[in-house]
Amino acid sequence: MDYYMKLPRNKKEFAIFMGIISIISVNIIAPLITCFEAGFHLYVWQDVLTVLPFIWLSVIVIVLLTYIPAEKMTAWIVAKGDSFRSHIVVNILCTVLMMSVLLTVIGTWIGTRSITLEPIHMFFYKWPRNFAISLFVEMCIAQPIARFVLLQLHTRLDAKRVLNNEYNEIN
Repeated sequence: MDYYMKLPRNKKEFAIFMGIISIISVNIIAPLITCFEAGFHLYVWQDVLTVLPFIWLSVIVIVLLTYIPAEKMTAWIVAKGDSFRSHIVVNILCTVLMMSVLLTVIGTWIGTRSITLEPIHMFFYKWPRNFAISLFVEMCIAQPIARFVLLQLHTRLDAKRVLNNEYNEIN
């Protein structure tokens, strides 16, 4: 039942789900990582705000690129009979793993406004922190909010569908 109620049922709901998660994640993760890099100052946060739209677009593209590989990796790790929560946790782990690897490099390029080898050279120093921050935000903030929104949406849609069916049976 959780699969049906808390996850997208169609492409429109997938877009809503991805939009909620990406907007929450980008607005928390990018400023946090940047502030850990450059210091917790107002001017650093303001600078992040100027590049957030570009980071958000790159997140959307990377989500679409890593969605199927993350699903396959999740299916390889968990069994069909495992609980909803185990599927969600493993899927978040797989997705965040793939995305954090790419965004540790691409996000730095966007944030610094230059393509250099520096994020690649510093990758193993920066990626663990980025992965941990991203995993926490996804698992504890963004995904639960998005699943709650879908649960509310599905509850309303299903109630409306039941009312329509009862109305059609009466007439």
